[in-house]
Amino acid sequence: MTILPVLSLLFALLPADTVRVAGIGLPLVQIPETTIQMGATEVTNAQYEAYDPSHGRAFSTGDDDAVTMVSWDDAAGFCRWLSARTGRTFRLPTEAEWEYACRAGTRTAFNTGDSFPESQGKAQGNNRDKVPVPLRVAQFPPNAWGLYDMHGNVEEWCLDAWDDNTGFRVTRGGSHNVELRYLRSDARAAALPEDRSVLRGFRIVEVLPATMLCRPEPVFLAPQPYILPPDDPSTPFFPHNHQPAVTVTRSGDLLAVWYSCRAEAGREMVVLQARCHDGQWSPARLFFQVPERNVTGTALLTLPDGTLLHFNGVSDAGEWRDLAILLRRSEDDGQSWSHPRLIAPEHTVRHQVIAGPIVTSDGRILLCCDAGPGGEDGTALHVSRDGGQTWEDTGSTIAGIHAGIVERADGTLLALGRGNAVDGKMPCSRSTDGGRSWTLTASPFPPIGSGQRLVLRRLAEGPILLCSFDENGLFAALSYDEGETWPVRRHLTDGAVRTMDGGAWTGSFTMDAVHAEPKGYLACTQSPDGIIHLLSSRLHYRFNLRWIEASKE
Repeated sequence: MTILPVLSLLFALLPADTVRVAGIGLPLVQIPETTIQMGATEVTNAQYEAYDPSHGRAFSTGDDDAVTMVSWDDAAGFCRWLSARTGRTFRLPTEAEWEYACRAGTRTAFNTGDSFPESQGKAQGNNRDKVPVPLRVAQFPPNAWGLYDMHGNVEEWCLDAWDDNTGFRVTRGGSHNVELRYLRSDARAAALPEDRSVLRGFRIVEVLPATMLCRPEPVFLAPQPYILPPDDPSTPFFPHNHQPAVTVTRSGDLLAVWYSCRAEAGREMVVLQARCHDGQWSPARLFFQVPERNVTGTALLTLPDGTLLHFNGVSDAGEWRDLAILLRRSEDDGQSWSHPRLIAPEHTVRHQVIAGPIVTSDGRILLCCDAGPGGEDGTALHVSRDGGQTWEDTGSTIAGIHAGIVERADGTLLALGRGNAVDGKMPCSRSTDGGRSWTLTASPFPPIGSGQRLVLRRLAEGPILLCSFDENGLFAALSYDEGETWPVRRHLTDGAVRTMDGGAWTGSFTMDAVHAEPKGYLACTQSPDGIIHLLSSRLHYRFNLRWIEASKE
């Protein structure tokens, strides 16, 4: 390919699946077999200064030169700004994504082979003086997937922390004025997130929405355990592991948390975590604890800008009746968290956090909490209208504990819960005033009881999903008319005979053609490829909308 002297020519010659980001002309390339698009070039001075006009140019001076002298926080801030401006989801690439995209199918030292063209070097081999070199992007041929300057030009920030302890962030790709070996596809380095250097810049990725990526074929994968014993013997890991919460991070990984204890009212209780990357769960490790306090009730929420919120109950004694609610935030996919902040400081009822908070169409955050310790005490609703800074309890009570909630197309709310049965059926609550009052009717579903918690959520494709239990076990049901009718119901089994350990209060059970898991506390999320990830008390189910629809029981 001809060397490109100006960036304007790049837009005409990039692959057909490249798009321009509104307003700043930043080309993106779909990365094969992934759910992301990646910046075809590093972010330039002109593009970055649309976000931060005060940014001073050092070493890199041209509009189309790769931006330098940006910290990790600067780069992450650009991604958040771009997400808010476009209504899309941008972030830094994970280290794994970066190397996969850099290699573009190669296994050699560089994506150009075992050697790197001398003509593309920029003062490589220099270790002392930073020789001025041009940093204009896209001056040399791209790799096989249409990505420019993956070796050299400027070193690039990645999303990942280097490890759990040092606070460093990963950088990849090498830069001008360093030895050639630092430009290899597998070369990695670390930097403090506040560090700014003329050697360092970044490129972005876009996480594609599920509606663009949902697989047309039905998918159901065999359930797998997500709770694995820790490899660190110092991690507190108890026999009773229960009450999961789960979310998809900006990197595409799943983050699952749950409590671990000997007794549910015990002071030894801790919250553990595991991550799922490429279908593999990590061993459990500590996520949160307040020493010698009960911490029943955990929820996770990924905001539209990628920020993670962690909600948790904390007792003032050793039981789970009277709880305060705390909130932590993470800007780096859960690698680090802010100091806990009490958002409902009184130790009382109506504070037992339930997994599955949502963000409404007008930006409110809705958090359900059990209204009391009894099975018929119902569910309280806590609301934030300012991104989680301040909160109020609506004062009303949804029928059923452990309730799930969705916003309907007309802005009203729909909730289903456990207990408080209506005419022998699961209760269905509706609110037209933001949760300040509710009307109650019978749903078409059987009530659920001890050891069972339902999931109610909106799928990216539009239908409302309910996962709950009947006499044959765990099922998924769909509504296409905002919860008025539920024409599709399918048990979560592919017909294979399996004897499995459901953990917690579930224990051993056998799946077959007509029987699914009989009980479990459910939590759910959906990844950008359309896969629904449903956690029970120990098991991880993976299926999609097409699979549910493929058989109407």
